[in-house]
Amino acid sequence: QVQLVESGGGLVQPGGSLRLSCVVSGKIFSINAMGWYRQAPGKQRELVARITRDGTTDYADAVKGRFAIPTDNTNDTIYLQMNSLKPEDSAVYYCNAEGLLSGAYYWPNVWGQGTQVTVSS
Repeated sequence: QVQLVESGGGLVQPGGSLRLSCVVSGKIFSINAMGWYRQAPGKQRELVARITRDGTTDYADAVKGRFAIPTDNTNDTIYLQMNSLKPEDSAVYYCNAEGLLSGAYYWPNVWGQGTQVTVSS
């Protein structure tokens, strides 16, 4: 069984930093891309950052220069380093795996359960 489990969320003051982690469990043969999405109350889920298998990254305009997917990701863990956090970054952050192949099974998208990030003084 394939699972994505996020951690690292919490309450932080504006200007602070958080590092989110996403652990992928299960017998994974390949993943085409992994990403971080967020959803604030009353809003649609939106892409925050994404990294493909060849290392290409993509960031939402709202987080460019502040958020980054570090290069020290392992085969089973992906991180999101969030710096200079703003109140508008408050949301539930979800980890996503695209094109996941595990044994004979293929999932176009696999989602974690989400972790809450609250930026407030």
